[in-house]
Amino acid sequence: MASEGMIHVIDDDEGARESLAFLLSSAELTVRTYDSAVRFLQDFAGDTTGCIVTDIRMPEMTGLELLVTLKNRGIVLPVIVMTGHGDVPLAVTAMKGGAIDFLEKPFSDDAILAAVGAALNTNHHDARKEAERSSILERLATLSQRERQVLEGLVAGHANKRMAYDLDISPRTIEIYRAHVMSKMRASSLSDLVRMALAAGINIAQDDGPTA
Repeated sequence: MASEGMIHVIDDDEGARESLAFLLSSAELTVRTYDSAVRFLQDFAGDTTGCIVTDIRMPEMTGLELLVTLKNRGIVLPVIVMTGHGDVPLAVTAMKGGAIDFLEKPFSDDAILAAVGAALNTNHHDARKEAERSSILERLATLSQRERQVLEGLVAGHANKRMAYDLDISPRTIEIYRAHVMSKMRASSLSDLVRMALAAGINIAQDDGPTA
């Protein structure tokens, strides 16, 4: 993978930060690391190419707060957020706030390299994006009403138990519908499904109810 700008890695966990920097550097990418979002904003030189890979839970400034600040400052670099298990609702909020993807830790080397590669190409394929959106809408049209409800629950960050309670069906049935949704939408992961739903313009209102 040839370098197409600086990859800014932001994570307060030194081990995770350096491990990710090593992986990206091994893929011939130019990487700079920061131990906080505040440090990144202090050091950022105004790059117009590259991307940002940031943890979502950090002291001083969270990944969500960073997204707001980037928008306010007119910084348009694509952002990938990294989350721990159970932070999917936060990740969905981040994507609604402008992040282009999220990855749940622990993620594979292939997953982060693919996400960064897609981020680097974000600004070069507007026509392809529109074609992809049309394809996503076609896939959405194949979902049954119940499958669409499960899709909306997943995008809202609801766990299987929560969706089962809301729809008055068993958690096992939710698992079956979830598998159907992933198959019909051709989604390789939850983050892929969320990206598709948001690209298609699905607006899901999240609440503060239980997610487990």
